Amino acid sequence: MAKKLYVGGLSYDTTEATLKEAFSAAGTVESATIIIDKMTNRSKGFGFVEMATDEEAQKAIETLNGKELDGRTLTVNEARPMEARAPRQGGYNRDNRGGFGGGRRDRW
Repeated sequence: MAKKLYVGGLSYDTTEATLKEAFSAAGTVESATIIIDKMTNRSKGFGFVEMATDEEAQKAIETLNGKELDGRTLTVNEARPMEARAPRQGGYNRDNRGGFGGGRRDRW
């Protein structure tokens, strides 16, 4: 069964191919994903690697946690399941006050 690992401390220059290559020393890499910011289209500095077996995942944690990749020290540990989040609040014209301020209201 595949085991998902969290990888933090990634350089903005690190690519998914580089990540996959680094982790392949510990075993078979099923997938390597770097999380990208939607607004800037740059890496957020972390990603996930899925190893083929639990043993290979443990070996990857032991060998790569605290090691350097592309000039940055990696944090590697077992990924936790994503927690449910409360719905976002706010939004445009949520309370009928507009959103950009300005203008004087005492003229009405």
